[in-house]
Amino acid sequence: MLEIGSVVDGKYKILSEVGHGGMSVVYLAINERANKTWAIKEVRRDGAVDSNVVINGLVAETNMLKRLNHPHLPSIVDVIETQESFMIVMDYIEGKSLESLLRHEGAQDPNLVIEWAKQLCDVLGYLHSRERPIIYRDMKPANVMLKPDGSVVLIDFGTAREFKNANVEDTTCLGTRGYAAPEQFGGHGQTDARTDIYCLGATIYHLITGQSPCEPPYEIKPLGYWIPQLSGSGIEKIVAKCTQQDPRQRYQNCGELMYALEHVHDEDDVARKRRSRIWTGFIACIVVALLGIVGMVGFTLAGSSATSNTYEKYIDDAKLANTLTDATENFRKAIELDPSNVDGYKALLDYVSNDYTLTAEESTAIISCFNNTSGGTKTNLNHLSKADYADVVYTLASYYYFYYEGSDARARGAEWFGKILDSTTLTDQQMTLANALYNIGSYYETLFTNADVFSVDGGEDATFRTFWDDLVELTDGDLNAKTGSANYAASLYREFVTQIFTNASYFKDNGVTESEMTEQLDKLEAGLTDLSSSTSTAAASIANEGIELIAKARQQVATVYTVVGGSTTASDGAGS
Repeated sequence: MLEIGSVVDGKYKILSEVGHGGMSVVYLAINERANKTWAIKEVRRDGAVDSNVVINGLVAETNMLKRLNHPHLPSIVDVIETQESFMIVMDYIEGKSLESLLRHEGAQDPNLVIEWAKQLCDVLGYLHSRERPIIYRDMKPANVMLKPDGSVVLIDFGTAREFKNANVEDTTCLGTRGYAAPEQFGGHGQTDARTDIYCLGATIYHLITGQSPCEPPYEIKPLGYWIPQLSGSGIEKIVAKCTQQDPRQRYQNCGELMYALEHVHDEDDVARKRRSRIWTGFIACIVVALLGIVGMVGFTLAGSSATSNTYEKYIDDAKLANTLTDATENFRKAIELDPSNVDGYKALLDYVSNDYTLTAEESTAIISCFNNTSGGTKTNLNHLSKADYADVVYTLASYYYFYYEGSDARARGAEWFGKILDSTTLTDQQMTLANALYNIGSYYETLFTNADVFSVDGGEDATFRTFWDDLVELTDGDLNAKTGSANYAASLYREFVTQIFTNASYFKDNGVTESEMTEQLDKLEAGLTDLSSSTSTAAASIANEGIELIAKARQQVATVYTVVGGSTTASDGAGS
């Protein structure tokens, strides 16, 4: 341990010990020349296996934090290595942990917790949006510092990891039981952004109720169980959704969760708003009846014209908006004004797809407009006619499948395609594509998320053989004509090439021959070459990416079929 009053590296004077864990100690130090205080985290090199593990984790934590810059994260300023210890010098966060706050003050005001949750959601969203997404995995009150100004800082990145698309599940089970999501302890797939959302939900639960999820009764009950006045509240619903056992039932990203937190009290006011609408409607009926005596027909025509003009104005304002937030607000107003009019839905989809990407924020905007109930029992989307509903959902499903930036793009696309598989209004071409993409997207929920994914069968109903056959059927013939979109066609060709490159060994183990793979690569290369000169810049770019991958895929196939003894390993990984 460092001695109080000693000087580290000739410039950091140790003032006091401010915290310690199982293998590390944190000190408050001052650089007297700069008159600046810092925190120094030290792990001793005592030769024990545990200390080596902690030091390795500290090195990883340091390297990770060096690349980050966010107001709710500490900054690394120095790294010091000696024969006796490894130390990192970082921002000293004045204040106390939320765990300490709970210990001394008990349950916190829900409104205050919501503000902290927004800040934590913001920093998690920042981590998840890195080029190599960072999954924090240990959100809990002990790892959140509350500063005197009321803001919070997330500390201790010892269990954080960079998300790897090819992984099926984590190799190391880390996190704190009670706060940790089921997938953090093996057998449930790898941790991703939804894991952090679970941990944040558990943390919110502890802060509001004062009941630790890692103590008896070891479960997260509805907030109303502990605080009756929160029964049915917006924050109760948010915590419940965050902490679903199945990651697919949680918020899928921090953008969705942030929107919910920012509108948390909308749910609290549903009953009041409904009563207000009943009275408003009753009075309006009386007014209309009286006015009808002096000219109901003229009044109705004027009202209809005004509504139409307002609807169109909202859409026009949305199209001209400078920010997604402003655009979304105007699209929402238009859709809520007339949820049976398909124009607002299509205009919103056109607005978000102009750059051929669908971000988490844009996804949140769409869902907030489409799924809003506008005070009734049906979502806005369900006010559409069957034909308009199928058309809009088909487009949205395609955007998720081809354009969404999230790691679960195909699964989300499949989920929306699944809503229209019984449609009688879509074209044969659209239904063929919808069924195929639904099947393929569903494989990602079975082959690529189950713990036993790498068995030869992959499950009774989903195998790499059936996956291969569906990919072949989908890409057979003129894909540009089948999809009606050069962008979709190029994306599907590239997808098939990617699957061959990443999963050749699993296709082989499920009976796909080398000649079958080679033949498909020839066809895919021809299709991509045709699209590389497409008038669509996006399609041409996607096609060229696919062409560049063809050579690697061919080499991978050759390698798989020339392994000594005719067997292969799982090292190639499953695609994502």
